[in-house]
Amino acid sequence: MHFLSPAGFLFAAAIPVVVVFYLLKRKRVVKLVSSTILWQRFISDNQANAPFQKLRHNWLLVLQIILLVLAVLALSRPFYAGLTTNSSFKVVILDASASMKSTDVVPSRFEKAKEEALKLVDSLQGNAEMLVLQAGGSTEVKQSATANKAALRRAISSCHSTDSGTRLTEALKLAATMARDKKLPEIHLFSDGIALGLDEFENKNLAVFYHCIGQRGNNLGITTLDIRENPENRAQRAIYTSVANYSSNAVQTSLELLFDNQIIDARAISIPAGEISPQVFLASQSKDGVFSVHITAKDDMESDNQASIVSLLPVPAKVLLVTKGNRFLEKALKAGANVVLNVQSDCPAKTDDYDLVVLDDVVPTVWPKPNVLAIHVCNTNWFGSWSKVEAPTIVDWKNVHPLLRYINLDNVEISESLAVKTPSWAVSLVDAQRTPLLLAGELNHQKIVWVGFDTLQSTWPLRISFPIFVANAVEWLNPVTTKSTQLMVHGGDTVRFGVNQELTTAEAVLPNGDKHALNVKGVREIVFSETDHQGVYHIKAGTNDMTFCVNILDALESNTQPKQEIQFGKFNMVTASSIKRANVEIWRWIAAGALIVLLFEWWFYHRRTA
Repeated sequence: MHFLSPAGFLFAAAIPVVVVFYLLKRKRVVKLVSSTILWQRFISDNQANAPFQKLRHNWLLVLQIILLVLAVLALSRPFYAGLTTNSSFKVVILDASASMKSTDVVPSRFEKAKEEALKLVDSLQGNAEMLVLQAGGSTEVKQSATANKAALRRAISSCHSTDSGTRLTEALKLAATMARDKKLPEIHLFSDGIALGLDEFENKNLAVFYHCIGQRGNNLGITTLDIRENPENRAQRAIYTSVANYSSNAVQTSLELLFDNQIIDARAISIPAGEISPQVFLASQSKDGVFSVHITAKDDMESDNQASIVSLLPVPAKVLLVTKGNRFLEKALKAGANVVLNVQSDCPAKTDDYDLVVLDDVVPTVWPKPNVLAIHVCNTNWFGSWSKVEAPTIVDWKNVHPLLRYINLDNVEISESLAVKTPSWAVSLVDAQRTPLLLAGELNHQKIVWVGFDTLQSTWPLRISFPIFVANAVEWLNPVTTKSTQLMVHGGDTVRFGVNQELTTAEAVLPNGDKHALNVKGVREIVFSETDHQGVYHIKAGTNDMTFCVNILDALESNTQPKQEIQFGKFNMVTASSIKRANVEIWRWIAAGALIVLLFEWWFYHRRTA
C-alpha cells in the first residue's frame, strides 16, 4: 500500500489527547448539603491528590480511537497500484518465436510474457472483452473475444513457445481486423521485438502497446547448414556450417559433428564478439542418415545450438533425351555428374522409368509423366495459345533462381522464338520485350522448365552459360534432389510428401518421442504442419518411412538482443512500454468506515446515558 498524502499521519497526534481526556479527573462544584456533611471526610480520603486518575476500560474511548485512526488514514489517502484501462476491447498477441525461449529472464521470455498478459486480464473492467492470439509459425486464435476472465486465463496458460521464426505481421493484421469498429480498441504485443517485415503493417489510428520482454543478447547460434558431395573425393560428404556469436564477448566452444546421433568429429573454435565462424567437415557416408552439428557453449537460447540435415547417398539421375540430333545438348547432359543418359529420336509412350525427360524440338504423342525440360515445344495444357516472334532480344533474367545460378546471357542472340503469355503455374526467368523466353514452374505435381526457342537457332550453345544451365536444370528437375531439399525445413513450415499407395494409417514421431496419428484415408499426399520444435521427425505411412529435420537456422532469431522500438510501416514507431499502473485510492471507503464508527459511537453513548 502507498500513500498520496503521508503528512496526514501527523493528525495521529490527536489520539493521545483523547486518552488524556479520559485520564483527567472531573472538577465538581462543592455544595454543602446537610445530608452529606457526614460523608465529606470519607470522600476526601478516597480522592487521589494527583490530577490524573487510573485509566479504566471504556468502550467510548475505544470507539473514539478507532474513529481517529480511520480519519488519519483517510487524510493520508492510501492507494494500491492497479492496472488502468479505458478500453472496451483488447487484443493480446503473444510472440511464440524461437527467440522467446531465451532464459535471460526467469524462467524464459515467453513465460514472462504470459505472466504479464495475465496481469492485463486482471485489469479488465465491466464488460470489456479480450482476444488472445499466439504468433508462431502461423497465427493461432487461442481465445475468441470474451469478457470471461477464467477462459482468458486458460487460453494464455495453454500457449507454448516454438522454434519458428518471428511472423508478427500476420498477427497484427488479424488483430487490426478484429479490432475494427470496436470502442477504444487496444493491441498489446508481448514480444522481444526481433521481427522483420513489419513495414507491411500500416497502423491506422490503432492504440498499439509494445511490451518488450528480455534483458540482453548473450547467445551463440548455428545459422547455416548444408551438405554437398566433396568435389575432391566423391566418396566423402562435405558438411558446411557457420556459428555466429551475438554476445558482447569472445567465446570459445566445441563444435561437434554427429551422424545418426554418434559423434564422428569435434573441434574447438573461438569466435570474436559479433563475428561468424564458417566451418567445413569432411565425412565418409555408407548409408542414408542424418548429420547433426552441435555447439557445447552455454548461452541464453539452447534451441539454435544444434541443427540437423538428412543426407541421402547420391543416386544417378536417369535422363531421357528426345532429340533430332542436338550434339551440344547431348554433351552438356553427359558432362553432368551422376547422370545416366538415354538418347532417342521419338518419345516412347512409357517414361515412368526415367527421373526426367528432355524434349528438344520434338512434340511427343503421349506427354511424359516425369519432370520435363521442354525446348521449343508447346503443350495446350500449358498455354492457351502461342505465336512466333522474330529475333527477340533478351532484356532481363533472374539470376537469383537456382536454374540461372552463375549464368550471364548478355551475348546470346536468338533468331526466332515462340511467343506466349506467362501462365499462372510458372514464373518467367528470361524475358524478351514481347514474350517470356524461359519459364519454370509446377503443374499437377510435375516440374516443368520451358525454353521458347530452338537452342540450335541461337548462339547460346557456344556460350559457357549453356552447359551450366543444363546442369542446373538437371539438378532442379531431379526428383531425388527435390526430395533432399524438402527434408530440411524451418520451424513452423508445412511439410508435404507424395505417396504412391493407398494408405489406411500413418504415424508421426516427434523429436521428443511423442507419436501422433495422421488422417491419411483417401489421400495421395501427406501434409504435416506440426513442426514447432527443432529436431528430427519420422513419418511412417504404409511402406513409406520418411525422415526430415526441423531447424531454426535464422540469424535474426539467434540475435536475441531485445529491441526497444518497433517500426510499423514507413512512418510509425512504437516504443517499448510496461503495463500502465494507476493510483486506485481507497480513502473514500476508509472515510465511510469512520462515519459508521462515529454514528455507532453516538448511538452507544446515548444508549448508555439514557
